[in-house]
Amino acid sequence: MLKPDVKAFFDEATFTVTFVVKDPESQACAIVDSVLDFDYASGRTDTRSADAVIAHVRDEGLEVEWILETHVHADHLSAAPYIQERVGGKIGIGDRIKVVQDTFGKIFNEGTEFQRDGSQFDKLFVEGDTFTVGGLEGHVLHTPGHTPACLTYVIGDAAFVGDTLFMPDFGTARCDFPGGSAEVLYDSIQKILTLPDETRIFVAHDYKAPGRDDYAWETTVAEEKARNIHIGGGASKEAFVKMRTERDATLAMPRLIIPSLQVNMRAGQMPPAEDDGHVYLKVPVNGL
Repeated sequence: MLKPDVKAFFDEATFTVTFVVKDPESQACAIVDSVLDFDYASGRTDTRSADAVIAHVRDEGLEVEWILETHVHADHLSAAPYIQERVGGKIGIGDRIKVVQDTFGKIFNEGTEFQRDGSQFDKLFVEGDTFTVGGLEGHVLHTPGHTPACLTYVIGDAAFVGDTLFMPDFGTARCDFPGGSAEVLYDSIQKILTLPDETRIFVAHDYKAPGRDDYAWETTVAEEKARNIHIGGGASKEAFVKMRTERDATLAMPRLIIPSLQVNMRAGQMPPAEDDGHVYLKVPVNGL
């Protein structure tokens, strides 16, 4: 099995990892979970995180074939359209984005002009789909639970799991967002853990677990099965659901959830400008 070259870009402001996944036998690559910087207090965006990825692509002479989203993130804005405009690539996400768009289209009262059919994206993936990055073959696993549209992209010997799993010492994703389910997440994780033990797992976020001094984002299926504090050692579904439900009840909402959802359900595009020429994001009072 081919082993892709994986370059990580860590955004400490949102604890997000963006990955550039390169075919070792060509210049083809994919970009997974990009970041558009956003200052909530001023309402201003910045492209420094995306520009670092673009600079790497250009410096290495890479050809971007895919800009992949593991799901609609609630903790950072996607830079997918900004990156696409500069270095190309097709923007892909899971087919269940339509469920997410319907849910949050209602929450943000987007009206009929907001399309809820996933048409903002170039490709909607379903379980079992395949795609290529140069000579690498990618496989799509539908791994919901954190959100209904979560995907895991298996490219060569590497699995990009989004928020479904974190490093073994940090555990698993929350399930208390609309459409989330601890029972479903448990089943999705079991699907990931059936991959070969040596499969490299790349997680979309890291928060430095207690006692660990450095950020980390790469582990393996074997390590997750053996040591994940929430799911390792053969934890039962009943125990996992109890733990996850109790833990989620103590968690605050992500700082950027309001702007992130409105932008990311549009494939990284901002809402249309209003009649004064300015773009606005809504804050639903008591609505989330």
